[in-house]
Amino acid sequence: MYSDLKDKVVIVTGGSSGLGKAMAIRFGKEQANVVVNYHSNQEEAMAVQEEIEKAGGKAIIIKGDVTREEDVISLIQTAVEKFGRVEVMINNAGIENPVPSHELSLDNWNKVLDTNLTGAFLGSREALKYFVENNIKGNIINMSSVHEVIPWPLFVHYAASKGGIKSMTETLALEYAPRGIRVNNVAPGAIDTPINAEKFEDPEQKEDVESLIPMGYIGHPEQVAAAAVWLASSESSYVTGTTLFVDGGMTKYPSFQAGRG
Repeated sequence: MYSDLKDKVVIVTGGSSGLGKAMAIRFGKEQANVVVNYHSNQEEAMAVQEEIEKAGGKAIIIKGDVTREEDVISLIQTAVEKFGRVEVMINNAGIENPVPSHELSLDNWNKVLDTNLTGAFLGSREALKYFVENNIKGNIINMSSVHEVIPWPLFVHYAASKGGIKSMTETLALEYAPRGIRVNNVAPGAIDTPINAEKFEDPEQKEDVESLIPMGYIGHPEQVAAAAVWLASSESSYVTGTTLFVDGGMTKYPSFQAGRG
C-alpha cells in the first residue's frame, strides 16, 4: 500500500477491461479517486466502478474515444469537475491486430496509430496543460509494450505505435522535468488478458509463448498494475523518462538462456 495515493485523482483510459481494469481496481485498493474511461461497454465500466468502490476508493465512469480530441479534453474537464483536480494520467487505451505488412491497409494502420499513439499524445497533452496551468507536479504513465524494442512481424502498426510512445515519453519527461512533472512508460510482456485469452487457451500456443519468457510463465494483469501504482507513488519520485518492463525477462534475449549462442 502507498499511503500517498489515498484520495489522489487518477484517470485510466481504456479502464473497463484488461490491464486498464486491473490498474483501476488496484488504485481503488489504494483508496484513490479513479476516473474510468471506456470506449463502448458501459456495463463492463460500471462493474469496474463497483469493484473500485468495494475496495475503498471512489470512482466515476466516462465514455469517450481517445482518438477524438474533444473527448479527451472533456475527460480531463469532467474529472476536475467531479473530484476537483487531476494528479495522475494513465494512457492505457490500445488495440492490436495481426496483418502481413504488405497487405496492411492505410485505414488499419491509421486506426492502430490513432488509438495507441495519438490517443496517448492527446491524453498526455491535456494532462500537461492542466498540470502547468495549475502548477501541479503531476504524473503521466503511458502504456507501452515489449514491442517498443522487440520487432513483431505481422504487427508493424502496433510495434511502430509503441516505439513512438517510447520516444514521446522520453521527450516529454525531459521537457517537463524542471516543473516536477514525471512521465514514464510501463511495458508489459505476455499478460493473461482478454485480448490474449484465445491464444493462451491453446496449450501449444501457450507453451510457445512461455518459451520466450525466461521466468517461464504468462504474467498477470495485477503485476502490471503493481508497477503502475509504484510509478504513481512518491516511492518513485526520482524516476522519469524510463520504461519499466513487466515481462518476466522477455526483452533479455531468452534464446541465449543457459549459455546458448
